[in-house]
Amino acid sequence: MTSENDSTSAPRRQKVQAAEVGTDILKGLAELAPATSLSKLAEHVGMPASKVHRYLQALIASGFAEQDATTNHYGLGREALLVGLAAIGRLDVVKVSMPHLVELRDALNETCFLAVWGNKGPTVVHVEQALRAVTLVTQVGSVLPLLGSSTGLVFNTFLPEAETAPLRDEELAAGLAPSAAELQEQMAKIRATGLHPVQGLLMPGVNAVSAPLFATGHKLAGVITVVGAASAFRADTQGSAAERLHQTALAISERMGGKMPD
Repeated sequence: MTSENDSTSAPRRQKVQAAEVGTDILKGLAELAPATSLSKLAEHVGMPASKVHRYLQALIASGFAEQDATTNHYGLGREALLVGLAAIGRLDVVKVSMPHLVELRDALNETCFLAVWGNKGPTVVHVEQALRAVTLVTQVGSVLPLLGSSTGLVFNTFLPEAETAPLRDEELAAGLAPSAAELQEQMAKIRATGLHPVQGLLMPGVNAVSAPLFATGHKLAGVITVVGAASAFRADTQGSAAERLHQTALAISERMGGKMPD
């Protein structure tokens, strides 16, 4: 005989199991980002393709997944991005940096942003756009090249070798980055100055200067960057903008109990 408790707990168990399956599929989409086919996703999560497809339709309907109409590949949707950004927002570096970035943006009238290290590399998590009528659009969620951006080069300099090596080797092999010798020279300059300026590296006509942020134990917590049009923004290590950026990075690092490694 089935008890009342058994009859009510069965649907509850089914809901929990369904939530677990949906979570596993979302994790699979994140691990195979930016997009993947149904067959690869099913193989990755160890489920029948028909079952994965059924759950994907529900995730798409709720905005947690999306399908590219051209390739039919699947990826994370807007709602998943918002959840991820909310989780990132709990990091101390985001909370501490936000008011400082507002002050920096107001002082320089140039776009300023914060990036942290994500599973695909340097990831923009907060942007303060310039107040002028024409601004440079840097989107939250953008993943920047490790060796093809000032932000990425700072990460490459201060993060442990084990974290950066796979992405660095991939970019070096693709010929889209400096030579190994040039890279070592750049890293030495970044360590010496705590800044890295570039002119038109990531985007023609756009200059940028980046600085590292450190937490307790000399651990790199993020990178802040100022970007501006080359016609008006001077990107070097000696100008007033670079000095203001450097002081901002030091203030944020001090607040988090960190400092530049010796």
